[in-house]
Amino acid sequence: MTRATVTRSAVRADLAARREELMETIRQAAIAEFSTNGLHGASTQAIADRAGISKTKLHYYISSKEDLYIEALRHIVDVWAELFHGLDMQSGPEHFLRAYIDRKIRHALDHPEVARMFTSEVMRGAPLLRPLWETSRQATITAATVIEGWIAAGLIRPVDPVLLQFNIWALTQHYALHLSEVRFMLNLPDGSSLDADQIVDEVTELVLQGLRP
Repeated sequence: MTRATVTRSAVRADLAARREELMETIRQAAIAEFSTNGLHGASTQAIADRAGISKTKLHYYISSKEDLYIEALRHIVDVWAELFHGLDMQSGPEHFLRAYIDRKIRHALDHPEVARMFTSEVMRGAPLLRPLWETSRQATITAATVIEGWIAAGLIRPVDPVLLQFNIWALTQHYALHLSEVRFMLNLPDGSSLDADQIVDEVTELVLQGLRP
């Protein structure tokens, strides 16, 4: 391989990395904008402003606002799948649930706009989210099978294995969806951070105590 070939390869790799970095910035800007104003209330100008680029440059990287919205939803589904699949359910209920609840709550507190955009889409009937749900449903069914194994082994009390997952999702996303209310009820100033350690401990013990056989 010649030096010129190596140089061209390095340049292409650098351009690809920069493009992906900018696309990640655009995705995050889109999620923030869509979580606040929804698909119909958001504008590409507002997304470009959040991303720190011109509207013209934004449209060079995206085909339409609607396609960007779907891409943002797909990104959210993938991120939540990574939070789940990075843990071993075969390690047992307590080990798995402690780690999973910790991950979900900290992600919700660090990225509340993610849960808000997802929930906003669900509340309008999820017309653009439904095609992305099949993989999530299969993961839910797989997790339910493992939970049924925990029940059969006497590791947790009998529960509906799918509803348990719903309840955990509700608990771990509450602080992102109702952040203003939580701050008000706790008498915290606007913009203040919540105590992630305390929330993780409270939710984890609530779930584990409720599952004890």
